[in-house]
Amino acid sequence: MGSMFRGEEVALVQLFLPTAAAYTCVSQLGELGLVEFRDLNASVSAFQRRFVADVRRCEELEKTFTFLQEEVRRAGLALPVPEGRLPAPPPRDLLRIQEETDRLAQELRDVRGNQQALQIQLHQLRLHLAVLGQGQGPPLATAQMDGPSERTPLLLSPGGPHKDLRVNFVAGAVERHKAAALERLLWRACRGFLIASFRETEQQLVDPVTGEPATWMAFLISYWGEQIGQKIRKITDCFHCHIFPFLEQEQARRAALQQLQQQSQELQEVLGETERFLSQVLGRVQQLLPPRQVQVRKMKAVYLALNQCSVSTTHKCLIAEVWCATRDLPALQEALRDSSSEEGVSAVAHRIPCRDMPPTLIRTNRFTASFQGIVDAYGVGRYQEVNPAPYTIITFPFLFAVMFGDVGHGLLMFLFALAMVLAEDRPAVKTAQNEIWRTFFGGRYLLLLMGLFSVYTGFIYNECFSRATTIFPSGWSVAAMANQSGWSDAFLAQHAVLTLDPSVNGVFLGPYPFGIDPVWSLAANHLSFLNSFKMKMSVILGVTHMTFGVVLGVFNHLHFGQRHRLLLETLPELTFLLGLFGYLVFLVVYKWLSVSAAGAASAPSILIHFINMFLFSRSPTNQPLFPGQEVVQSTLVVLALAMVPVLLLGTPLHLLRRRRHHSRRDPAGRQEEDEAGLLDSPEVSENGWGSDEEKAGCPEDEKEAKLVPSEVFMHQAIHTIEFCLGCISNTASYLRLWALSLAHAQLSEVLWAMVMRLGLGMGREVGVAAVALVPIFAAFAVMTVAILLVMEGLSAFLHALRLHWVEFQNKFYSGTGYKLSPFAFALEDE
Repeated sequence: MGSMFRGEEVALVQLFLPTAAAYTCVSQLGELGLVEFRDLNASVSAFQRRFVADVRRCEELEKTFTFLQEEVRRAGLALPVPEGRLPAPPPRDLLRIQEETDRLAQELRDVRGNQQALQIQLHQLRLHLAVLGQGQGPPLATAQMDGPSERTPLLLSPGGPHKDLRVNFVAGAVERHKAAALERLLWRACRGFLIASFRETEQQLVDPVTGEPATWMAFLISYWGEQIGQKIRKITDCFHCHIFPFLEQEQARRAALQQLQQQSQELQEVLGETERFLSQVLGRVQQLLPPRQVQVRKMKAVYLALNQCSVSTTHKCLIAEVWCATRDLPALQEALRDSSSEEGVSAVAHRIPCRDMPPTLIRTNRFTASFQGIVDAYGVGRYQEVNPAPYTIITFPFLFAVMFGDVGHGLLMFLFALAMVLAEDRPAVKTAQNEIWRTFFGGRYLLLLMGLFSVYTGFIYNECFSRATTIFPSGWSVAAMANQSGWSDAFLAQHAVLTLDPSVNGVFLGPYPFGIDPVWSLAANHLSFLNSFKMKMSVILGVTHMTFGVVLGVFNHLHFGQRHRLLLETLPELTFLLGLFGYLVFLVVYKWLSVSAAGAASAPSILIHFINMFLFSRSPTNQPLFPGQEVVQSTLVVLALAMVPVLLLGTPLHLLRRRRHHSRRDPAGRQEEDEAGLLDSPEVSENGWGSDEEKAGCPEDEKEAKLVPSEVFMHQAIHTIEFCLGCISNTASYLRLWALSLAHAQLSEVLWAMVMRLGLGMGREVGVAAVALVPIFAAFAVMTVAILLVMEGLSAFLHALRLHWVEFQNKFYSGTGYKLSPFAFALEDE
């Protein structure tokens, strides 16, 4: 079978890689992406493996690459995408790559350190210039007063210990948000024995650490006494102030200002040269880093794969075990032969037997990837189990469209998906990082079919933005109803919407060519008609969908050699399902075909017949649909109930009988093997590799547990109860098709009536209507997209997802396997 219908055949292959060519062989396998390595050293610690030193060197290089990448981003530059195919470098180049990278990183660190040091020095000079330029004279003059103050003593002593005190100065700069706290603390700590002057700098200065512009406050403090000076210096240190020397002489300050300005100019020139050299170094990093990152990442992946290999006893080759698709075995052998030809010893690959369940490999393309993702989200299928994805391509969009049927809404969804499909090869679309956009883009083909099927069901429902369209002439004649009903003018004035009665002679001229007749949208009984139609349609679709799932299980039984399941499971399941709910579908179709519009009022109720079927009774007021209906119904119920013990006991008894037969035929040598095969079957162990799948591998020498009859009966009892009760609940679950379809139609009707109809009836004049319709139509468009397309679309999507996972796939699909994860450099590059 094709790989989409069923997973490809996967074989366990043992590789003998010469030690000299092992790296080259694994590197070539990584480029092809054909095999998945099995870890043969699972019991060995990661720190005790053979190539752990090489992996550490690659990790050290990755750390250096991360530093270089951060420096490039810090400079506002972008790394180019490496062009062409870059193979993994040979092991002897690892030391050269490490030396080049370390030398470039060290050079970048030195240049970056020099730049930061120069920036800090320039920042200090600018702060010093701001402090010296604060004032032309010391603030001591502000303390000199022409007259005595309140604190001036009246009697001044001619001498004493304070006669030699002189005024000292502390000048510096502090950040603006710290200035008020600094001034307040200085005044309280020094008790006012100082004079402080704070002035904001004229220009903002760039902080060399953060790189952000900041406003600084330059201050000048005059004080008396050494103890006061010590307090001021401690406080300024706590506030991380920059303190600079302050010259009392005016001429000395001017000379210092000129000298600082000259130093600042020289420092700016040196800093410019440093930045130009830094840009050159970053340019070399941009050229070197992208290809080196890819190469080292590939090299690390190769060594990690080699760590999963075991070493032969002679230490002359490495032994690896890989999973590989059978169709890829020639390509695998050719790749090994080409990779090891230079060393003079060719690598060897051969299939080996294995009882472990192989991984599942299903190849997908752009179109099928989203549908396969829906199936895999439920669970990856067992090895070579029937894959539901090919059928999901049709059934999922169709069931979604049954709940979302509207021509206008489906067309909008189809055009949105079509735009993504047409632009899928553009780099900007592929590399978009928005998570919501990537979700929509990944399911573009799913959205395309969902929109297309919604247009189809919208034509069937005859709804376009909740409005009916008259594509073909109506098959109903309202004139016949008017002539025979005797409607008066007063009656018509009071009843804007009339009930459509198909039993009136001459009112029905013929069936509408496609979909529902548009005249129903004008009838008062429009909703009751659609409810009846959609409810019965949901039951028919649900029973058909579930029956199709049971039939797909036949292909699993035939492929795995479980022919006894055809009679002991599939046949009872089909008899139970079709005997009860298939008969219900038959009653619906038979009533549609046999009962005319004239006899619709006296037609028997299908619901009452179905209830009487289980009660083995009859209703005098509910006439049978066809002769002998009671006998047919009683026979079907008895037959369905008789299938329950067959389904419950058939498979376990067959397994026990087969084990007893093998034990009697070969009690000495074959008993343990047969018991192991029975235990591994899906009837016994849900997690084991089934006996019916043993033809894909060969038995190992591992000892299996014995068959426990109680576990077999318990597992089969759970399966029987789940299926029988599930047939009832799952059939009722398909009524969500009717409910969601009705909800979508009513929401569309309400949105049209509450928005567009009000806008269209606001004014008769052309100018007034044109001005009013612009915002109204904008609001209608926004609410249509937000509510009906996004919210209702998501709701219908989730319900269709549940119908496939629970109601459809559980009839034949176990989903207990695991994917084949090939060793591929393409995944590493991503």
